[in-house]
Parts: sequence; C-alpha cells; structure tokens
Amino acid sequence: MVLSSSSTMKRFSGKVAVVTASTQGIGFAIALRLGMEGASVVVSSRKPTNVDNAVQQLADHGITDVLGVPCHVSDAQQRKRLIQSTLDKYGHIDILVSNAAANPTVDPILEIPEPVLDKLWEINVKATVLLVQEAVPHMPRGSSITMISSIAAYQPQATMTMYGVTKTALLGLTKALAAELAPDIRVNTVAPGFVPTHFADFLVRNEDIKKAIEEKTLLGRLGKTSDMASAVAFLASSDASYITGETLVVAGGVPSRL
Repeated sequence: MVLSSSSTMKRFSGKVAVVTASTQGIGFAIALRLGMEGASVVVSSRKPTNVDNAVQQLADHGITDVLGVPCHVSDAQQRKRLIQSTLDKYGHIDILVSNAAANPTVDPILEIPEPVLDKLWEINVKATVLLVQEAVPHMPRGSSITMISSIAAYQPQATMTMYGVTKTALLGLTKALAAELAPDIRVNTVAPGFVPTHFADFLVRNEDIKKAIEEKTLLGRLGKTSDMASAVAFLASSDASYITGETLVVAGGVPSRL
C-alpha cells in the first residue's frame, strides 16, 4: 500500500486506537494509517491467525506498538475482552473505529429468513451500539468514534438490500450518539463507495460490473482502501475538531444526496 506524504505526520502520537475487523481490507488500511501517524493500534477480527498476520504486517511497516485481540463483535464476552485487553495495556481509548460488517445474503428483503435478518442486525448495528457502551466509559474528553457505513446506506443495491438498510441505520445512530456524547466525544461516520476488497470482490471478478461502476463514478475509478483510511484519519484527528454527527461520503462522486 502506498501512503501519501501526509501520512508521515504524527497527529496521533500518544493516542490509542481500537479498530474492529482490521486484519484486511478497509479495516487494515485504517489501522495502518493511524499507526503510521503515531497511534498505538489495537487490531481485531474473528480468526486469531488473521490477527497475528495483521500484527506482523504492521510491524513490517515499522508500526510496533500494536495489540492484536481476536474478537467476533457479536459475541459479548469477546467484545468485553477486546476493550479490557486494551485497557490492561494502555489504560484508555482515544479513537474507536467500528468497521465490522456482514452481508450474508443476496435475497430480496421479502425472502430473507429471520436468522439472516438477525445476523445482519447483530453485526452491522447492534454490535456497534454495544461496543460503544463498553468503550465510552474509558474514552477521555476529546476522543472520537468513527463508524463505517456504505454508499448503499443512501441507495441499497439490488443484491444487498437489507445490508444497505443496516448501513442506513448507522447514519441515524451517528446523529443520536453525537448528541448524547457531546461535547466530550465526537461521533462521525464514513460511507465508502465501491472498494474492491475481499468483502466486495465481486467488484473486480466481473469486468462488466467493474466498468459500469466506474462509469457511474465522477472520478472514473473504484475506491481504494487508503482513500477510506485517509477519511477516517481526518475525522479522528484534531483537524476535524469541529465536526460531529456527520457522515462523510467517500465514493468518488457516486450520487448519494444533495
């Protein structure tokens, strides 16, 4: 991954950042960017081997102040362990990035089985609320929370309708939490556009789909994980100290709203 020259700044020196689902894709790019800017980074995902690999990859980039904690965000005990492990090592949390998400179905809403609906809600929305509940008591004044939504929050795609609805819920959650936690903690959201990751590898598997999306994007290309990481780093930094309750769409000009 190529980082811009701005990543050499140390806006997060002395800060502790917890990033969920951060062993690959957008989550890893966020952890990398925050670490390159001086943060102590806590990375997590479901599989211990993926966590170990992410810690090693960060070390390969010169980021050695890293804690890896396996965590399935829908598991209460694992969420508690993630927060407690962070506190045991660092004592507090300055930056919380809720990135974990699932899209287990391509069915239309009227055909989605209840267990699948439960999984979508549990991971994409409820887990974020419960993680914030765990973390906030240990976040000092001036801390920030960033959630990762999606361009699908504004216009759910045909193959990810309920996923889009859960991401819409995060936009409302951002407003509600920002009001509840003000003025001590800022809460914002990044809504990525189409970014080819393992989670969304369909974007590059089919050349026709890829071309159609690029044609809808004013900048004429798919997004990069580093684009999303830059947006999160901005919102988490003092550069965004007068921004809360907002969603930053990072989609290359794909239509979202007026």
